[in-house]
Amino acid sequence: MIEILLLSLAAGISTFLGSVIVMFTNSCTKKSLAFFLGLAAGIMSGVVFFDLIPSSLKYGTLLSSLGGFITGVGILFILDGMMGTMMNFLDSSFNASGHLLRLGTLVGIGIALHDFPEGIAIAAGYTAEVRLGAVIAFAIGLHNIPEGMAVAAPLLMGGMGKRRTAAAAALVSLATPIGAVLGFWLVNLSENFISFMLALAGGAMAYIVALELVPEAVRNNTGMSLKGALVGFAVILFLSGNF
Repeated sequence: MIEILLLSLAAGISTFLGSVIVMFTNSCTKKSLAFFLGLAAGIMSGVVFFDLIPSSLKYGTLLSSLGGFITGVGILFILDGMMGTMMNFLDSSFNASGHLLRLGTLVGIGIALHDFPEGIAIAAGYTAEVRLGAVIAFAIGLHNIPEGMAVAAPLLMGGMGKRRTAAAAALVSLATPIGAVLGFWLVNLSENFISFMLALAGGAMAYIVALELVPEAVRNNTGMSLKGALVGFAVILFLSGNF
């Protein structure tokens, strides 16, 4: 149990590390933001297609996977609408960059939803084989770094202070170890539940990529967003053994 918790903590802390890189390298320009968002979009897309969905189908049925994916999309759709409504009540000086705060918040929620079932995956992998759990933790930690950047960059550019941005990234980082702790107890229960959670994360990530990350990245800089997306997708292809 302690080994699983340590692995998941290391993977989760990578999200916070990504936010720290952005905060202390003064990299919050439109070009760098476009690259970070494109990188996260590429990584998230790769994880959805090569990791979350295949794993969901492996653990459960097509029905559980489809149900989880639709639920994930629905949750983010509702949260997106709620945050859009909340922004309308804020004063005009805040609304000028409010869409970036909303984007950073959505990305953070999506990453948390994604990292929670992956924490479960770390526990399941470690239980099956120690090496497998370590590999899963390493892969999660690697793609959590640019995801942490994608959370911090829009929040900082939207006017949020470094302390609050760091706190938000730290909260997101906790999703992985929390998922791992739960996964330790669920590993011998119904595999359909794990299937549903993995697919739910896939649906949430797909929503964010298609309706939030890609449009915002292209709006800032099309070329840099494309480069970031290609790099991110290539990383996941390499880690999944399809490169």
